Amino acid sequence: MRNVKKFNAGNYDIIVIGAGHAGCEAALASSRMGMKTLILTISLDSIGDLPCNPNIGGTGKGHLVREIDALGGEMALVIDKSFIQSRMLNTSKGPAVHSLRVQADKRKYHEEMKKVLENEPNLTLQQGEVVEILVENNIVKGVVTKTGAIYNGKAVILATGTYLKGRIFMGEVNYSSGPGGLAPANYLSDSLIKLGINLRRFKTGTPARVHSDSLDYSKMEIQPGDEEIIPFSFLNMGKEFDMEQVPCYLTYTTPETHEIIMENLHRSPMYSGEIEGVGPRYCPSIEDKVVRFSDRKNHQVFIEPEGLSTKEMYVQGVSSTLPEEVQFKMYKTIIGLENVQFMRSAYGIEYDCIDPRILKRTLEHKEINNLFFAGQINGSSGYEEAAAQGLISGINAVLNIKGEEPFILDRSEAYIGVLIDDLVTKGTNEPYRMMTSRAEYRLTLRQDNADLRLTQKGYDIGLVTEERYRKTMEKKEMIEAELARLKKVQATPTQETNRILRELNSAELKTGMSLYDLIKRPELKYEELQKLDKDRKPLPREIRLQVETQIKYEGYIKKQMAQIEQFKKLEAKKLDENQDYNEIKGLSNEAKQKLNQIKPDSVGQASRVSGVSPADINVILIYLEQKRRKKKGV
Repeated sequence: MRNVKKFNAGNYDIIVIGAGHAGCEAALASSRMGMKTLILTISLDSIGDLPCNPNIGGTGKGHLVREIDALGGEMALVIDKSFIQSRMLNTSKGPAVHSLRVQADKRKYHEEMKKVLENEPNLTLQQGEVVEILVENNIVKGVVTKTGAIYNGKAVILATGTYLKGRIFMGEVNYSSGPGGLAPANYLSDSLIKLGINLRRFKTGTPARVHSDSLDYSKMEIQPGDEEIIPFSFLNMGKEFDMEQVPCYLTYTTPETHEIIMENLHRSPMYSGEIEGVGPRYCPSIEDKVVRFSDRKNHQVFIEPEGLSTKEMYVQGVSSTLPEEVQFKMYKTIIGLENVQFMRSAYGIEYDCIDPRILKRTLEHKEINNLFFAGQINGSSGYEEAAAQGLISGINAVLNIKGEEPFILDRSEAYIGVLIDDLVTKGTNEPYRMMTSRAEYRLTLRQDNADLRLTQKGYDIGLVTEERYRKTMEKKEMIEAELARLKKVQATPTQETNRILRELNSAELKTGMSLYDLIKRPELKYEELQKLDKDRKPLPREIRLQVETQIKYEGYIKKQMAQIEQFKKLEAKKLDENQDYNEIKGLSNEAKQKLNQIKPDSVGQASRVSGVSPADINVILIYLEQKRRKKKGV
């Protein structure tokens, strides 16, 4: 930026760049923890934007939202105010993979989140494009905007989403743009490069939005919401949601759809080579699906409403970078879309991001003090992944300034811990998406117990309110009291008892048994045994769910807790961040190279670095023991 007069625009403790899901959580966390915070965004209309799918949650992602909520974050509270359909996924499977997914009214979500930011006392909301990060002696000093405004700050959090040198692709057409037609951030990338931060290109995409009145829903399968609405926020558990949910619809592509795609595949920038960026494997374009699954005659397509105040419908499953004219033809071959009217065309977007392995587990840069990164700039995908990183970066920026111990969740404590550990330890070669399969301790990291796992931690750092803390402690006490009571209540082998058990397809009793042990039987449910439990008092749904889960999975949970204990031992063995691994004899050359690059903070983290073998970990453990003995003079 030339010939722009610079001027001092203000002093802040923490400056957040970007007001997407990462930026919102980062700014709210830091301001609520007492820091004077500034959030800068290219457009106030992009606050809490949902530029792709209009939903929050889903498999794995729903766990993140519940954890953000348990720690005092905002995403769950805002979506509870703005959802239009709610569904619990995977209910036919075990509770570890149950995941809440809701359709959002995207405009209302934006409005509710903007309202929260505007009303936060320590938070200043400002529209402006940041073009430079100010750093002196490897310490962040502030930022400069396109208009020359200098904002001084003790810490800076980059939460830039897909805006950095964003470029839209539709067939042969491509142009500089942010998501949804908003302006891109074309200058900040150069500032990061000057700071020695290498950038790379990732790609994501979105399908068309079409007019609701142009669709033939009679040819589709209706997808209603659940009869019992379960909120995302633990503060709203037990609340009645008196609303009429909006349905979604399921339809399919046809052989004709696939034929049009294959005929025009050469015009897709993904296949012509014009797009350099790597796309998300777990959310492929329709072109990718047709090529990779060439034996399939059709693919699922979900029609999802974008909100109550618009007739725009999101065509889930048909993300594309094909030319607009091809999209018009191809969409009309989808069942029920024969007369479809486009409102926004599908597109791919390419953007700059970093290799997250340059970050600590606090999400702070390893060499530039108080410079934090959160969200898609770290190579992740998804609103929920971004919000989780934003929350952690905001918390740690505050603790850094205060000179206090960092806040790190490990893999055994939260999906957030898995997410961040995967990014900063293993890195990612494609947009990273959270899934339950990534969490090795998922039986204990359920979405229903996120408050029991994390609320105390949020309270200790000053982010969780007294109301939330009290509610969680009451829930914990109720669960413990009911578990203890069930162990005392005995079912005796009377005719009446055995008649009830036979009706429930369960074996008769020959001797007395506690209700606690009866619930362990796979075929029996806590609710059903009320017939044998006349003195049972009514309990809230979430308490009943916890009680049944803890009893039925007691053996598995104990086994996993033993595994977690072993995991914790390796995590507790700390490594010096200045350690030169070339000095440790016996390590493989690859291990030396990777460990010097990542600089893990514990043996546990070192064990998860790609290229570091179990033999290398044994060498490190021996080295640490020798070092300990030498220090003690043994």
